[in-house]
Amino acid sequence: MSESTNPPTSADVARLAGVSRATVSYVLNNAEAVRISEPTRRKVHQAAEELGYVPHAAARSLRAGHTRIVLLPTSPVPAGPLYSAFLNDLQWALRRLDYTVVQYGSLGLSGDQAARAWAELRPVAVISLGEIALSAHNVATLKRAGARAVITLGPVAVPGAHALVMDQAEVGARAAAHLVERGRRRIGVIVPEEDGLELFSAPRLAGAESVEGARIRPLAMAYTEESAAALAARWRTLELDGVFAYNDEYAMLLMRALQDEGLRIPEDVAVVGADDLLLGRLLRPRLSTVQIELPSGDHLASLVDRAVREPSEITRRHDLMAAVALRRETT
Repeated sequence: MSESTNPPTSADVARLAGVSRATVSYVLNNAEAVRISEPTRRKVHQAAEELGYVPHAAARSLRAGHTRIVLLPTSPVPAGPLYSAFLNDLQWALRRLDYTVVQYGSLGLSGDQAARAWAELRPVAVISLGEIALSAHNVATLKRAGARAVITLGPVAVPGAHALVMDQAEVGARAAAHLVERGRRRIGVIVPEEDGLELFSAPRLAGAESVEGARIRPLAMAYTEESAAALAARWRTLELDGVFAYNDEYAMLLMRALQDEGLRIPEDVAVVGADDLLLGRLLRPRLSTVQIELPSGDHLASLVDRAVREPSEITRRHDLMAAVALRRETT
């Protein structure tokens, strides 16, 4: 006998479990307003699993008036292990709150194009890391499409959006201040050549430039051995005695190139990175760094959930990230 090609329905689940379709809906949609006994819940879940039934997201959204999708635009470039772990933590926390996280590749889109593309998915919330410059008009477009909250994690607040500011300038300021405290005044600041990283590198450079007593020189470098070697080869002509290398990964790459040129660390060049990666602690000499404390995924997910449930409340928070310089052997 051939198998039916029609997908199972909630009515099929209800018949197999011996309950009403309403009960199936309450159980599978985790309705909190209706009390369902635990044995009944188990019967419904067992029936749904046996039949291979999956609720229809679009139909559920029509009934509820909105989706449970939280749209997270993907960064055009890797943000590094620290931020990757932070974003993974956030996604798990949102899933625990019964949201569906959808990552959207937005490379090459303008703010207007991105807002329209995101709006097509009818997300209940959008979390923007600042990879695309949004405007008040873009926020309004998303809200007209049903987004109850637009949350930005970038350095600039957008009218109509919840601005959760993570101040990258503090990272650069902490790094430069640490080098100045160690007696280093002529400081190079690595500015990655990779597209997209200016979201982090520009404010970090500005933060370093704000430190009194520091004479800052921006230095372009790509994340390749060849680029690091070329910079190291002309280091002596730069007359710099310290460097803030953007983050630990660029710092480790540059350190190796400087040592290959016969420069001593920290005697000739003091080096500080950022992110406090484990690998930096395993180097010899151990890498000084700026430790960044990001909010937990649970904390940020709860802020997103509150913004969804109370969409009229616009939040301005500036305390989502703390930075502290850690002195090790490279300074």
